[in-house]
Order: sequence, then structure tokens, then C-alpha cells
Amino acid sequence: MKKKFQSIYQKINFKNDIVPTIIQDYKSNLVLMLGFMNKESYKKSILDKKVTFYSRSKNRLWTKGETSNNFLFIKDILIDCDGDTLLIKVKPNGPVCHKKTDTCWKEINKRNFLFLLEEIILNRIFCKNEKNDSYVKKLYKKGMNRIIQKFGEESIELIIESKDNNDNNFLNEAADLLFHYLILLRKKNFTIKNVIDILEKRHLINI
Repeated sequence: MKKKFQSIYQKINFKNDIVPTIIQDYKSNLVLMLGFMNKESYKKSILDKKVTFYSRSKNRLWTKGETSNNFLFIKDILIDCDGDTLLIKVKPNGPVCHKKTDTCWKEINKRNFLFLLEEIILNRIFCKNEKNDSYVKKLYKKGMNRIIQKFGEESIELIIESKDNNDNNFLNEAADLLFHYLILLRKKNFTIKNVIDILEKRHLINI
């Protein structure tokens, strides 16, 4: 990855010695802020793996989080078609804006709950707390056969509710099925992202 970032450096058109730099959350894809970089701040960012800007008002390098510890840890860097704008995907360590909001536009940086639910399931499965007696951990420990059986039961319940006209029951059974589907995926060492990738590839083939 570092070689890629160094290669990008060679392509940057530092017009007026600085380039606008868009900061994006690598998980939610939400735009967090806009800053500026010069050659030195880019090099320092790559070296430290944290975003460092060039402050036009202070006329110096400025590492985001240097006083608040709300660093922006670099996950990826992209350059636009003209080579004069950067897009940096980051993992933010706390609020990004100096006004304590998630973004400089006061948007809440929230991921799709489905991905968050996957993390919750994972944490409950591998929680080392002996007092942890969550439903997820108990089911997971019973093994693949029990997970498959439970998934099948939820599938049948959803089919039955599909034939009735109770929307609330149908949606609740759909939620139960999706929940157990995530557990089954985890047992097979896959994630919902693996499934989404396949669907996206199929979509691109059929365009």
C-alpha cells in the first residue's frame, strides 16, 4: 500500500503548491471534511499513516488530532482524473470537526446497521467473559447443524407469514431470518460483504 501512495505522489499536480483533499470515512463513505495538502504534508501523512494537512491560516503543517487526539488514520488514497484533488479514506478516531461533530457539515457518521450488527454478532461469539450467556454465543457453540436447523425454522416461519396479511408478523419473521443468516455466514467464515460483492459482479455483467 505504501508503494501505491508513493506512486500517487508522483502524479499529484501541486497547483499553487497545495491540493484540496477530501476526507471520507472508509466504512460509511460519508465525507467528513475538506483540507489542503502540500508536498511535505503528504509525505508526513504517508510516513505517520495519519492525515497531516497544510494549514493556510497558520502557514504550517497540521496533523489532524494533534491536540484532540482525534486522528484520521489512513486506509486508502485516491487521486482524481486531473491529478489535482485527493480523496483520502480514513478511520476517524472520534469527532472530526473542531465543534465536536462527526463531520464539518454536522452529519452523523453512521454505517449501515447491517454491518454494525455483524460486528455485534462477532463480539458476542468471541466474548471471553464467562458470564456472557447471549443467545448468539449459545447458538454458535451448538455447532453448524443446530445453526442450519434454526435457519430452516426461521425460513419456514417467514414462508407461513408471507401467506397471511399481517405485515408486522411478516417483517418480524424477515428480521429473524436475516439475523440467523448473518450467524450462518459467520459460521462459514464469510460476511455479508462477500455476498454483496457477488451481487455487484452479477449486476455489472448484466448491464
